Order: sequence, then C-alpha cells, then structure tokens
Amino acid sequence: MASSSPPSNSIKTIPTSDIALACLFPLFVLFLIVKLAGPFSWTELRQLFSLRAITSSTTGLTKNEGPFSLKRAYYSYHQYRRMALTELSGMRRSYSGVGRKSKRIGHVIGYPEKLKRLEVATDLNSVVTEQIAEVAISEFGLDVGELESGMSGMRPRVGDMGELGRVRESLKHFVRDWSEAGKVERVKIFTPILDALKQVVPLEEERKGKKVLVPGSGLGRLAWEISQLGFDTTANELSFFMNLAFRFLLSPNTTTITGQHSIRPFAHWFSHQRSNVYTFRSIAFPDVVPRLGPTFRLIEDDFLALRPSATDSSKNTTFWSNTDRQGEEGSYDFIVTLFFIDTSLDVLTTLEQIHTLLRPGGIWINLGPLLWTAGGQAKVELSLEEVLQAAEETGFIISGRGGDDVDDVMKPRTVECEYTSDSEAMMRWTYKAEFWVAHRSKL
Repeated sequence: MASSSPPSNSIKTIPTSDIALACLFPLFVLFLIVKLAGPFSWTELRQLFSLRAITSSTTGLTKNEGPFSLKRAYYSYHQYRRMALTELSGMRRSYSGVGRKSKRIGHVIGYPEKLKRLEVATDLNSVVTEQIAEVAISEFGLDVGELESGMSGMRPRVGDMGELGRVRESLKHFVRDWSEAGKVERVKIFTPILDALKQVVPLEEERKGKKVLVPGSGLGRLAWEISQLGFDTTANELSFFMNLAFRFLLSPNTTTITGQHSIRPFAHWFSHQRSNVYTFRSIAFPDVVPRLGPTFRLIEDDFLALRPSATDSSKNTTFWSNTDRQGEEGSYDFIVTLFFIDTSLDVLTTLEQIHTLLRPGGIWINLGPLLWTAGGQAKVELSLEEVLQAAEETGFIISGRGGDDVDDVMKPRTVECEYTSDSEAMMRWTYKAEFWVAHRSKL
C-alpha cells in the first residue's frame, strides 16, 4: 500500500504574514519595555540586549556589592526621581482605566490634580536626594562616568521598587531623627536609654573618656544625643543609604543651618490619609546641626566585623574603618542597641559580639522589638524569653531579672512606641518594645 506521507524533500511554504509578524514582534516587546520603564540611555539599551544584562539579572551582584553598598545607595539616590516617576506613571495608567462616570467623579474630587501634586513633591524631594548622591561622589571620589556605564545593569527592573523604598525610608528618618516633627517619637524611645546612662555616670565630668558604641545608628541622632551628654561616642552603621544621608547632614558643604532642607516624606503613601493637606505637607530639617568631632565618631562597617580596641583620642579621623580599631579585648564601657538586635540574621553571634566589645563590667542597654527577618533568612528567630536566656548564657547579668531590687530607671520594662510613623495618619503601628540593662560579668 502506498504511503500517504509527503515526500521527504518537500518544502513547506511559510506565509509572508507570519514572517512579518516574527520581525515586528521584537520591536513590539521593545516598545512595551520603554513605555513601561521610562526612557533609557544608549548605554542601558546596549546592556539590555547584552549577555552582561542577562548575567546580572540571574547571578545578582558581585561579592563587593550588596543591597546596602555605597554604589547601590548612590545609584538609588541619584535615580530616585526617575524611579518615583515610573511608579507615578503606573498610577496614572491605573486611573486611566476607570470608567467614564468614575473619571467624572475623579475630576470633581481632584484626583488628577492629586497625582500632579505627587509629581511636584517628587521633584522637591529629588533636590535632597540628588545632593545626597553628590555627597557620595565628593566624599568617596566615585567616578560618575564609570558608575553611569558600569551600574546601569543595576537599574531596577520594572516593578522592582526595593531601592526606591530604601530611599523613601531614609527620608522618613530625617523626620524621626532630625526634625521638630519627630521629637515626640524620639523622646519616647531615647529617654529610657539616656536616663540609664545618666544614672550610671551621674556627673558630667566623669563621663569624659567613657566609651559608648551605638551599632545600627541609622542617621545618628541617638548617638549624637549621647555625645552631647559628655560621653565618647561612636556611631556604627552598615547601610550606605543611612550613611550617605547622615554625611549630608554632617558636611558643612551641604548643611550649615537649622531648617535648611525640606521634604515631603509622606507624599507617596496615599493609604490612611485624612486629607491631602497632610499627605503633601512639607517638613523642615535639621532641628540642630550635627558635626563629628573628638567625642563623636562614625564607623561605616558591619557591626560583626568590628574588632575590639582602645580608641586613640588623639586621632583626628572622624570617619573610621574597621582597620583603625584592632587591639585589646573590651573597648567600650557601654553598648547601646536601639531597634537593632532583631535586624541581625544571626542574633546569637550578635550577642557574642556585644559581649566581646564590652570591657569586663561594661553595660549593654537595649530597647527594641523582635521583628525577625522572615523567609528563613534569620538563622534563629527567638522569643523575648529566649533572647534573655541566650544573653545570660553569653555572660550577661540582666538588671532586675534575677529578683534583685533595681530602681525604675534600670528595671526591664515594655515601652510602647512607634518608628518613623506619620503622626497625622489614620493608622498607627505601635511596638511593644522591650527595654533592659545588662552587665557583662567581670570574670
């Protein structure tokens, strides 16, 4: 029986319409990318179709880079306006999809104008974020050309607003740490710590030379307040999102007087707002002008990488690295942790590090919640009772925990507080943070 299959050398003709569609499809995809992600530079377009772009998206950052690195922070501050306007474009597209009747109502209540006000607020905030990016260039000698060409592969993907979120969080820290508007929140969480320090060393003249380390210092207000009491204070912060913003305040090139800068820190958050008056309100900062000096320093490094040493007060260096501080065991008389220990991915090692950096008999003061990093990233996620037990196993004696009689200033207690909150919002996120004072045993 003859086979019904076609001859092996037969040729199938592809319709001309299919060929045209195959040629036009990549152009259509490119159009969508540009439309959704905003304008690209020629460098970014080249890397978009290069092997390097594919590699960077699958293998992540190099060993010397990371989510809190100097280059990442610089690029995020520098691209703040672009990322925020990309997000705003998405909001406008969403609004354009509502029905005709809904658009009429939206017009009456002024929603298109509200989005325009968000654009204006973004432009105003970008004045500060661009100056922060300039601090990275001037104080670290970053090569702008190299950064623009070499880091465009780090440009957030469409819908990836992680870096934008960190910039916005830094802006809110200006409010909490360095504005009159943040004073109520600061007083609530700073007072127990400052009172404990003053009780241990009541005379100001005796505080000279007493060394205090504040890891996870953020924008540095607590560390600065401690230095104002007369203690020899070192702020320590890993994130360059925080460090660059703090340097922006510390530098006489960028900040010289109180109230010099203003931001709209809550403009991007439309939820839980009572009125657009509150949403787009301007907040001025700083309320005081901080400066580093012989008794106020900054170490820009991972807390776990610090090594104990005696501070050489004769040094003129105010920005210190880890290599400046190697030597004997037990550098500090006090270590103060505020909203810090739960940020560690390995809290047991963090407790050991606190113990190591304290001199025998030194004091650890803590205030904060236990909001562990989720998704299995934290090596352990402990309850409060487990943290306190682990601290005792590490070699700490916690005041008031063993039944010993201590006064109210040193007594462990719960402090209800907020963190970078919007005082005018309809929602309040309240922490029941725990405060305790612990001594490193003298053995």
